[in-house]
Amino acid sequence: RHGPNRVGPRGYFQPLADGVKNFMKEETLPPHVNKTLFILAPMLSFVPALLVWAIIPWGAAWASPWGRIDMVLADLPIGFLFTLAIGSLGVYGIVLAGWGSNNKYALLGGLRASAQMISYEISMGLSLIPVLLLAGNVTLRTVVNQQAEMHLWNVLTISVAFVAYLISAFAETNRLPFDMPEAESELITGYHTEYSAMKFSMFMIAEYANMVTQSAMMATLFFGGWDIPFMSADNAGAVSFPLVLLSMLMMLAKVVFFVFFFMWVRWTLPRFRYDQLMSLGWKFLLPISLGYIVLVAGLMLVLDAMGIGRGLLYGGIFFAVNAVILFIVFARFDRGRVLSPAYKRASADELERLRGISAGRAHLSTQAGH
Repeated sequence: RHGPNRVGPRGYFQPLADGVKNFMKEETLPPHVNKTLFILAPMLSFVPALLVWAIIPWGAAWASPWGRIDMVLADLPIGFLFTLAIGSLGVYGIVLAGWGSNNKYALLGGLRASAQMISYEISMGLSLIPVLLLAGNVTLRTVVNQQAEMHLWNVLTISVAFVAYLISAFAETNRLPFDMPEAESELITGYHTEYSAMKFSMFMIAEYANMVTQSAMMATLFFGGWDIPFMSADNAGAVSFPLVLLSMLMMLAKVVFFVFFFMWVRWTLPRFRYDQLMSLGWKFLLPISLGYIVLVAGLMLVLDAMGIGRGLLYGGIFFAVNAVILFIVFARFDRGRVLSPAYKRASADELERLRGISAGRAHLSTQAGH
């Protein structure tokens, strides 16, 4: 068949060609599977992945001739809590795919996915509490306006929460270096080993839809959403259509950047060992997220008691505190102790012990030769 850079101008039609191929491909149903669960699993992954797009605001409100029109499909009062609740349903599709396939590789992939997503959902939820503390509301529109009023995006004021959310987002979407549920070198393709045609495509679409969702959430919660830097008119209620279009382009640029970042990491980093993945979630992210909530709440209480308004000075103090915390965490605290990588430098005592073992073996070999 034609290579991916030969389908259409510069290969732009390759995704369309792959979609047509999957529609035309024969649907297989292995005889040993649980038919009901096998067919239901791709739907349970696909539907929640697309539902969460409904609450993401893609631009400023439009002052149209017919009244105010918000650039969001459903401006729910529960905000990003809806994303956490609906997004977590996708794990059921993965687990049912692993169980219903009646395949050992698929079952291991499903078990890995369930353990991984449950572990990192806790850190993801905790990392959003500082966002809630600063905004005072869970609606995404309020979060965007709060960042605009402070003239600083949350990535600067609560940087530790952003780092925790970023790592959790990679784990939740099963992207490298957290793609243990698929792990081609170990589990073939994990939970969708037995799938083909459009059932397989639904898993892939769900994964990339989740990736876009997490990109949009990071852009909204930590990078100001549709907020245009050095401009306040886009946050002054309903605005004209050209300004709405400009705000939508700004939001799209941020989302595309994070999608690029997801792909960049995939082609750059190797995957973790499974014990490292669990250690990072439970021994590192969870304690830091819990302690950071207490720190943010205490710092807000102190600054409010001092009468400092929610402006640049307020955000600057938060930025300085976060810079110190990130330096301590990444430059001093971890140093390979929590994740215990395979390339960790051995201590002098450990080297002496290993040398003693080698010398003893060499002596035994010499005696055996004589």
